[in-house]
Formats: sequence, C-alpha cells, structure tokens
Amino acid sequence: MKCPFCGYPESKVVDSRPTDEGSTIRRRRECIDCKGRFTTYERIEETPIMVIKRDGNRQSFDRNKILNGIIKSCEKRPVSMDDIETAVNNIEKNIQNSLKKEITTTEIGEMVMRELKDLDEVSYVRFASVYRQFKDVKSFFDELEDIMKAKK
Repeated sequence: MKCPFCGYPESKVVDSRPTDEGSTIRRRRECIDCKGRFTTYERIEETPIMVIKRDGNRQSFDRNKILNGIIKSCEKRPVSMDDIETAVNNIEKNIQNSLKKEITTTEIGEMVMRELKDLDEVSYVRFASVYRQFKDVKSFFDELEDIMKAKK
C-alpha cells in the first residue's frame, strides 16, 4: 500500500478490525519510511447485478428502491426501521447468494412479498395491491382469502 504522505510503496499493518457487520475490514497502517499512519478499508468486490424491468430495460440493482418500497408499505404501521432494514438485508443477501448476474423485478417483488408477509399483513396487502396491479375488488379479495387460508 502506497503511503499517502511520502509515496513510499510499503507499509505495515498496525491494527485490523471488521466494520459494517463484517463486510469491510478497517486497517490502520504505518509507513515504513516516514512512520506516517493512515487508514485503509478492504471490502469484498461484488459483481454488479442487473435488474430486468418488465419492459425489458436493465438497471443496476439498488437496495434503496426496495427499502423505499417497503417503507411506503409499512407507513403508519407498527413496524420498526430495524425490522425493515433486516428484511431488506435478507432480500439483498438472497439476491447476492443466488449468484445470478441478472434478476427480474418479478423475482425481487416475490422476495419482498415473502418478507412483508412475515412482518405485517397489512403492509403485505398494500405492497401486493401495487405490485400485482389488482384490476378490481375481486382480485384484491382473492389475495385476502389466500392470506386467511394460510393463517388457518
């Protein structure tokens, strides 16, 4: 690692510790030449995942879109931000662990609905009504019946 003070190409690690739930390692380094200390961060290089939209367009995966959708669904509901963050982290982990380089919005939507079903049924129905684009009251009612059957 090149020293930011003198440019010397070698340094030694003085301290090393994980940060961000273990996904990043913070290293305190000391330049062998000038003895200057500096911090570096090491993280796993993740391959970018492309999301295939319904119209065929492709976009980079953005966890904030999932987070915002779940927050909207849970508005005025007794769901904590910690629970929402956990749900988003679970979805993101599932996507990363699938080892796919591309994923459809349909697959992501189904993952979100599974997480919301466990979090809060009202939030689940709110999300499902937008995601599944219910055309009439009957399709909305059918979804509610499925939830009631699953509860029994």
